[in-house]
Amino acid sequence: MSTSRTNLRGIRVRERKALLLGLLFASPWILGFLIFQLYPIVISFYYSLTNFQLLSSPHFIGFKNYYNLFHDQKFYQSLYNTIYITVLGFIPQLIFALLMALLLNLDVKGKALYRTVFFLPTIVPLVASSLLWMWLLNGEHGLVNDILGFLGIGQPAWLADPKWTKPALILMGFWGTGTATVMYLAALQDVPKEYYEAAAIDGAGPWNRFFRITFPSISPMTLFQLIMGLIGSFQYFTQAYVFANDPNSIGGPGDSMLFYATYLYQQAFTFLDMGYASAMAWVLFAIVIILTLVIFRTSARWVFYGGEK
Repeated sequence: MSTSRTNLRGIRVRERKALLLGLLFASPWILGFLIFQLYPIVISFYYSLTNFQLLSSPHFIGFKNYYNLFHDQKFYQSLYNTIYITVLGFIPQLIFALLMALLLNLDVKGKALYRTVFFLPTIVPLVASSLLWMWLLNGEHGLVNDILGFLGIGQPAWLADPKWTKPALILMGFWGTGTATVMYLAALQDVPKEYYEAAAIDGAGPWNRFFRITFPSISPMTLFQLIMGLIGSFQYFTQAYVFANDPNSIGGPGDSMLFYATYLYQQAFTFLDMGYASAMAWVLFAIVIILTLVIFRTSARWVFYGGEK
């Protein structure tokens, strides 16, 4: 009996040593998470409940920042612009990426070159590509309007007319769908060819093969792209900030490019109102969490994983 107790005690000592050794090796990550992630998250929620101008001490005011936020017209304007760029920008761009992946998945000569060329714009920094598109979309001397004029089509003031600023950003977004295309391409190449062979024998046409084989097989990738794209769209910042081209008017003409992230940035680093900006950040977090949960809850109807019956 005493021998079994001694063995059990020895096992527990070894387990504790292994646990301590594991914690020792993981301690750099744990400390980094506590200091650089968990602490900022917790303190930002506290700041959202305070009147905190950057150059003064925070004063607790409860939920007044949230009350002011939901009575702020620019908050709703920025939220509308963000939803606009998500629904009319990201969703069509995701469909475009899938179509391009289907084309790049064809067995044609030089397909490696086509894939490389299509991906190249993605590696260009966003600031550089935004400046390039500002030149392309120049209302007077831009290449896009020159082509439209040659075709006898109207030449909009892309960057000056509030009606055309968001379409300009969306047009630029199609240029940077290389990453989504490559990810879709990887998913398409993982679809077993035996499925297509069996479907062809049964007489299934291209549309049936796509909707009954291709799309269900790549649906997990679509779910991933949808969630990551949703998060990215609600953080839309760099392109709009560069296109506005005026630190004092960060929203562009008529606040047509005042997106949620740019308005949050303005509150934090132009007006130095960290309390209000923290409240905006937590509202954004809540919106993204709710939308993500809705997508996850509805994904069971259209997402299929390997091995499922």
